[in-house]
Amino acid sequence: MSTSSPELFVELDRSRPRGLRAQLERSLRDAIRAGRLRPGVRLPSSRALAADLQITRGVVVAAYDQLTAEGYLTSRQGQGTVVNAVTRPDPPRRRDPSPATVRYDFRPGDPDVGLFPHAAWARATRAALRSLSDDALGYGDPAGLPVLRETLADYLRRVRGLSCAPDDVVVCNGFSHGLSLLARVLADRDTAERGVAVEDPGHPSWRGQIEWAGAACLPVEVDDEGVRVDRLAASGAGAVLTTPAHQYPTGVVLSADRRIALTDWARTSGGYIIEDDYDAEYRYDRQPVGALQGVAPDHVIHAGSLSKSLAPGLRLGWLVVPPALRGELLAVRAHSDRFTTSIIQATAADFIRHGDLDRHLRRTRRIYRQRRDALIEALHRHLPACHTTGISAGLHAVVRLPDGADATRAADTAARHGILVRPLRSGPGRPSQPSALVVGYSTLTPHRIEEGIRHLATVLEIP
Repeated sequence: MSTSSPELFVELDRSRPRGLRAQLERSLRDAIRAGRLRPGVRLPSSRALAADLQITRGVVVAAYDQLTAEGYLTSRQGQGTVVNAVTRPDPPRRRDPSPATVRYDFRPGDPDVGLFPHAAWARATRAALRSLSDDALGYGDPAGLPVLRETLADYLRRVRGLSCAPDDVVVCNGFSHGLSLLARVLADRDTAERGVAVEDPGHPSWRGQIEWAGAACLPVEVDDEGVRVDRLAASGAGAVLTTPAHQYPTGVVLSADRRIALTDWARTSGGYIIEDDYDAEYRYDRQPVGALQGVAPDHVIHAGSLSKSLAPGLRLGWLVVPPALRGELLAVRAHSDRFTTSIIQATAADFIRHGDLDRHLRRTRRIYRQRRDALIEALHRHLPACHTTGISAGLHAVVRLPDGADATRAADTAARHGILVRPLRSGPGRPSQPSALVVGYSTLTPHRIEEGIRHLATVLEIP
């Protein structure tokens, strides 16, 4: 039971003074029935409520007495007037548009949030709250807290090979938010007319965000070496959004020759490279690939977040921005959502500074590798006719189906049996990709992965 009296939202029509008691009764009765006043909640005293509503105490006493007689309230000695449990009508059932009950969710994109380091994050939160200044709890700097920008600059130089200072870092609410800010900046330049290129295949939400900001979206083909820079140059785009360390969704790494060609394109055309470093921390069978920003800091906007490494629900990301764009980006930020919550920023700074992120990544990298290995083994055992690629890093794999198989139909068939996978698709009007499924493995245990792939092979009937 609550130990304090709540404030109540009660509307009274004062043009009908003789009906105030009935209005008060009806308002409280409706609130109890709808669950806005929950069982066990103690109501304000009759004197306090009368003062709040500017009515006589007798009206409140009479209303309380009537609702007590009806069973909605109970008057307890020393505890005041308390809401009783009453039967409420069942809420209308929502229609679930999803297929049958999900048994195995192999969709890519999500980390296992069950691995979130609660104790370490709680420690960092307590430390952050102790050290956070009063000024930091006010309307903050659109670029982010200085302590987090300094921490991120150190971390990114050490782990990803960036060339950056704290002033180059802009904190945002995850990659999607950062992309929307960038798209608005680019749309205000000649980039809006030249367009922003995106990898094809690529992330399905990129096109919508870029076009919403007012820039044309130009798909550019990806092959086994990454984005086709020759096609990019021919498109006339003023910027390109790319995933060089681990292309989404194919999993290829941008080759050394393509890295050189891509940065040369940016320098000669005056274009910008938006580098989405979405899951570069997770690598298993290869050495880490340094960020593009480290070799062309004046032409690369580096974007990262804690969504894959910790949890999407933190809504914390960053952009490392060339000086020529920083002022415009901060102006857009100041006129949109202004800044990211200071407490989360300060907590993340402490968490990273004290090595908790490094420890968490070492632990989860080992776990995800075990799950990746379980997926490869299960596919080899149950779907030997399929070829798996993109497995050296990240949290998903591409499973190429035998010739003649239809990936979209296969995904639909699997969904009807509660197994969720995604077909590999090109953008609208683009040549179709080889028939393949994009299979995530980060949220399932090795046992569930083996079991799910066995069922998938059964429902797809692939030899």
